[in-house]
Formats: sequence, C-alpha cells, structure tokens
Amino acid sequence: MFTGCGGITASGRNADGVRLFQQSQYDQALRQFQEASYDDPTNADAYYNLAATYHCLGKMNNSQGDLGKAETYYNLCLDRNNNHVDCYRGLAVLLAEQGRSQEAFRLVEGWVSQQPTSADAKIELARLCEEFGDRNSAKEHLIEALTIQPDNSRALAALGKIREDTGDSAQALANYQRSYWYNSQQPQIASRISALQAAVNPSVVSAAPAAPTTPGVPAAASDQSQMVNRDPAPLR
Repeated sequence: MFTGCGGITASGRNADGVRLFQQSQYDQALRQFQEASYDDPTNADAYYNLAATYHCLGKMNNSQGDLGKAETYYNLCLDRNNNHVDCYRGLAVLLAEQGRSQEAFRLVEGWVSQQPTSADAKIELARLCEEFGDRNSAKEHLIEALTIQPDNSRALAALGKIREDTGDSAQALANYQRSYWYNSQQPQIASRISALQAAVNPSVVSAAPAAPTTPGVPAAASDQSQMVNRDPAPLR
C-alpha cells in the first residue's frame, strides 16, 4: 500500500472518507477518496468509493453530471480489479436506473463469462433477471451459484424470496433457514422465517431462530443486500 506525504495510507483515507460519507459530509468524503486514489493509483476501492458517492449524489440531486462521474469511476475501478463484486453491482444498478438494461446485462454476463466459478457473478445476474421479470432464469442462476458455494447466505435468501413470491412457502422457509444458519446477522430473514413458520404450521408459536453455534459453520459478516435491493453496495 502506498503512503501519502502525511504518512496516511490509501486504506486510511478510504476509512476516513467512509466515516465522512456516513455523516453526510459528501464533499469532504470525496476529497478523502480522491486523495486515496492519488496515494495509491492501483487502489480499486478508492475508485469504487468515488463512484458510489457520485452515484448517491446524482440520485439525490438528479444530477446527470454526477451520474456520469459515477459511471467513469466505476469503470476505473474495474480497470484495476476486474472481479470487484461491489463495483459490478453498482455499475449494473446505475445502468438499469438509466434504462440501459441491455448494457447492464452485457456487463454482468461478461463478468460471469470471465469468472465462471464466481457465485457473486451469478447472483448479480440473477438479481438483474428477477428485476426484469424473468424469475425462472433468476432461479437457475441462483441454483448455479449455490452449486459453486452452497453456504452463500445471499443466494439462499434470494432463492427463498423467489420461492416465497411464487407461493412455495415450504421451500422458501427452508432456504431462509439455511441462509440464516450461515449468516445470523440478517434481521429481515429472521422476520421472514417467523412469518412463514406461522403460515406453514399455525399451531406452532414461532420465535426468532437461534444463531448458529455448530463449530465449523461460520456466521458471516452482515450483508443486508437482498436481490430486490437496487442500491449499490456499501462503501469500502
């Protein structure tokens, strides 16, 4: 990691920028992310953070200029890391929001082609398919993702949602329970489990599922992003 003149690393500037962004100090956050990109021109996260911030500002202020900057920085991020999961998601969301669905699909399908063993790439393609009404393809891509990574809590939650939306409550419940088993930091999934348990077996008083305790089964870091969430991923 390169270090700037003041001894602050690009990682440190990114962290400072995220803190400022969370305080709605967007101009100061942008300065920190820009400095991070100067300190380490290879730092993909700095470009992602710039893109995501301009994306947010563009939507808040209905500013095409900011949205154009967001697209530029998303592409600069991918130039530095062609498997940057959050960046692919953010750029796909931006393209879809602008009515450029074919470009969004080409982007993500290209990612899947380049990274055929990436569960994240298939999950993002499933998200796009579901968003544009192709639930069957979305389900297929999620099943492919789970073949690659059976413990992927996001894929399990997304598959559960599709099955719940199509009336398959029992399978939806099973998917949600597995998702929660691997990542207990999902209050919205706990809520769906309780609701479906009550629907599937009304005689049982449902309670929030217990956190996983079996050794060897990781409780993943919090990932609140669901397939229906069209916002870019958090800053890095």
